[in-house]
Amino acid sequence: MKASDLFVKCLENEGIEYIFGVPGEENADFMISLEDSGKIKFILCRHEQGAAFMAEIYGRLTGNPAGCLGTLGPGATNLITGVADANMDRAPMLVLTGQGDSERLHKESHQVMDVVAMFRPVTKWAQTVYHPDNIPEIVRKAVRLARTEKPGACHIELPEDIAEKDTTTKPIEVRKFRRPVPDDKIVDRAWELIKSAKRPIILAGNGTIRRRASKQLRSFVEKTGIGVISTFMAKGCVDMDSEQCVYTVGLQARDHAICAIDAADVVISLGYDMVEYHPRLWNTGNGHKLLHMDFIPSEIDEDYRIDVEVVGDLAHTLWMLNERVDAHGADKLDFDHTHARKAREAMKADLEEHKDDDTVGKIKPQKALWDCRQVMGPEDILLSDVGAHKMWIARHYQCHEPNTCLIPNGFCSMGFALPGAIAASLVHPDRNILAVCGDAGFLMNVQEMETAKRINSK
Repeated sequence: MKASDLFVKCLENEGIEYIFGVPGEENADFMISLEDSGKIKFILCRHEQGAAFMAEIYGRLTGNPAGCLGTLGPGATNLITGVADANMDRAPMLVLTGQGDSERLHKESHQVMDVVAMFRPVTKWAQTVYHPDNIPEIVRKAVRLARTEKPGACHIELPEDIAEKDTTTKPIEVRKFRRPVPDDKIVDRAWELIKSAKRPIILAGNGTIRRRASKQLRSFVEKTGIGVISTFMAKGCVDMDSEQCVYTVGLQARDHAICAIDAADVVISLGYDMVEYHPRLWNTGNGHKLLHMDFIPSEIDEDYRIDVEVVGDLAHTLWMLNERVDAHGADKLDFDHTHARKAREAMKADLEEHKDDDTVGKIKPQKALWDCRQVMGPEDILLSDVGAHKMWIARHYQCHEPNTCLIPNGFCSMGFALPGAIAASLVHPDRNILAVCGDAGFLMNVQEMETAKRINSK
């Protein structure tokens, strides 16, 4: 079979469901092979950046990568902003680009540039296919890396002369693996630190909305009563109606969540990612102990000095802690949740302050977001573009479930929400999807309105 046929079969083997893109001449063999696939759906977009944002949101909502596709040169450069956004927002993604014949890559040639070198800083891995027999290994590695913590983008470049060559190679069998889990001794140390606290608080980052972590977190805080403050991307890790929800940390002057952190003697950092919210903004040196729990070791930072660090699958770590809470007896924990409750009450009052405002004339953002929350169901999805409105949404639009308010908070690119909403409607066609954009962010990818209409996205 042709190498391009093998490439598509490898993608099918990995469970790839969607590829979003704008193909060119150098993708021709791949696209012909893709037409014969009964498993992968190709969504033709109006701009490569829109395609990348669609793939990003698919990855964030499912935990599995989708593909975004462009041709060589300008097609690849058009992809890069959306790819960088996905990589820093920890969304698994496959970036697929065409390239000119491999015999002309070493010299100046029409539309040829070093695309792989361009993508390396904004992906977890970028690789050219030099021989058709290498395709199964490259695809397997790219998908595996894209899914592995922290998730992100991986890039594969397929030159047109390689795509049309013959090969007898077959896809590599996909073998699932279990994430490493922490040993009992380090979890015991974490539990001892938690038990010793008087005023603990949890800071939940984007790692808490992946896999089963949110379910275990909810169980843990219901048993212990510890308040949870979320970053923008962790919204919904606990239900907004839960007494343990202390809402979202932010950059505002009236940030009640920071007051709860300042009052804590132990801060439990779960799935926290510095790309969202730098520790110098909340870790103000008030003498509290810091417990860090995440899938991988923490980034090193002067303002983030850890007392106990637990590395391993976050859902399993929380399950181990829940086992210890049950064995100890939650009623024996002696915590003072006064400051967390006060922060929740103050923020709740802020959320409700403008709920009864008149809707004639000028409408405050608080009122608009209050009304949005009232009409959106618990599992409906709101996507925020980037701009001043993003801060209003982060503070005033709270969530019942994980991944129901999608905010770009790593790379923070404008133009994200409209194409992202199209992808969200493909993943969850039964839910209401709302994209909130400023005029600039909307116009950056307004051309994808045609895509939405053509594929009947609702």
